[in-house]
Amino acid sequence: MSYHGQYKIDLGSHAEDEACRFLKSNGFKIIERNYRTRFAEIDIIAIHEETIVFVEVKARTSSRYGSPREAVGSGKQKKIIAGAMQYIRENALDGKRVRFDVVTYLKSNSNYLKSNPKSSGAEPLHIELISNAFDASIS
Repeated sequence: MSYHGQYKIDLGSHAEDEACRFLKSNGFKIIERNYRTRFAEIDIIAIHEETIVFVEVKARTSSRYGSPREAVGSGKQKKIIAGAMQYIRENALDGKRVRFDVVTYLKSNSNYLKSNPKSSGAEPLHIELISNAFDASIS
């Protein structure tokens, strides 16, 4: 695998770890990570205030190509919704409240390269929770 490919994997993994810590500190209970279906991968599935929350984590090292939030377009939303519906069916959760959130993680490229992404010295520039980022009506 190329350095760039491994770098993206490491950044994404680190961002998901940080997102879980952030969500837990805000009262979320993480119930699953990296749930895969034939439709999509859902980064985090959590419970918050009796609502099942499907969370997409988006990481960037700069805002040059848009914010992480802008990277969750309608195509990606449809895939996440399809994966969420499968999760709900598989786990007999019909009738439960559901929400789709996005956690954005913007990190400086130079800071990331200077530190090990798993170390506590690799701090994000900005992490944000966008609650109800989209809803299932898009599908």
